[in-house]
Amino acid sequence: MTPTDPIQSAPTRVTGSPRPVYVDLRPKDPFRPAPHIRVASWRALGKSLFTSLRFLMETEVHVYAFAVAVNIFISFYPFLVAMILICRRVLKWQAAVDVIIRTVASYFPGDFGWNVNAYLRPASWQRFSWLSLFLLFFTANGIFTPLEVAFNRIWRAKKNRSFVWNQTISLGLIFICGALVVASVCFTTSAFGSDQLGGTLQSVVLHVVALPVTMLMIFLMYWLLPNCKIPVGRLLPSSAAVAILLQISEYLNLLTWPWLRDKLRADVPPFVQSITIIFWAFVATLIILAGAEWAARVQLDTHAEHDPPNPGLH
Repeated sequence: MTPTDPIQSAPTRVTGSPRPVYVDLRPKDPFRPAPHIRVASWRALGKSLFTSLRFLMETEVHVYAFAVAVNIFISFYPFLVAMILICRRVLKWQAAVDVIIRTVASYFPGDFGWNVNAYLRPASWQRFSWLSLFLLFFTANGIFTPLEVAFNRIWRAKKNRSFVWNQTISLGLIFICGALVVASVCFTTSAFGSDQLGGTLQSVVLHVVALPVTMLMIFLMYWLLPNCKIPVGRLLPSSAAVAILLQISEYLNLLTWPWLRDKLRADVPPFVQSITIIFWAFVATLIILAGAEWAARVQLDTHAEHDPPNPGLH
């Protein structure tokens, strides 16, 4: 069909009846699975989640999630190297480098096959240059391009940003996320000593601090990436829920790792680490997209029965 086909551009009038009947034959938008609603009870909230689950079954959603997952796989190491270079060369803070390496290692199973210490510690002794740091951040910001396009579809933005403006926003988000990571590391390293017990306490506290930090990062992505204005109150519940689900997915990764490791080693031995990272990045992206879809469609309101939903929110 052409873009001017009336079946695509407007509902079709069905004649032969006393009153005109209009049947909407336009293709369904997978990024708008249901109209905007307001919920005022736990039961209505539960029903609203099923629509988000159906949203995750859409092919286009998987396309965006896979694009983000691959970019996470590509940018994961450059982002860590950038953080280590800042702590080691700019802040002159070796204790922070140790905490970052120890914390990253704790996110992966012990027999993952990737020696975090051997890969990341030499990076802290590289010659520092601001150009190298900029290139590392530029490599790491690739995840935000497909995310912005997906968020614009979800929030019904009229158009995407230009590539230059998208990269500018993405670099800003990378710097903000990096600053949050450094701030959380500063908090934990200053609160505890550098002995073995202090190092263990630092890792534990950093995992606890990771929840509100992750929530803030998710909120900033939801708020800044879409090319439209979004009410802040619409984003807070979904940001908190997504942060909690991402933390749960981390522990699911650790629990299922023995089975997944044996399966991948038997079928694709050279790609055990890469497939694992991409798979769990894909799962995390689906959670983030589902949270954005829910925030765009659902509004918590204790007075919903007296205040009907505003269809202009989309």
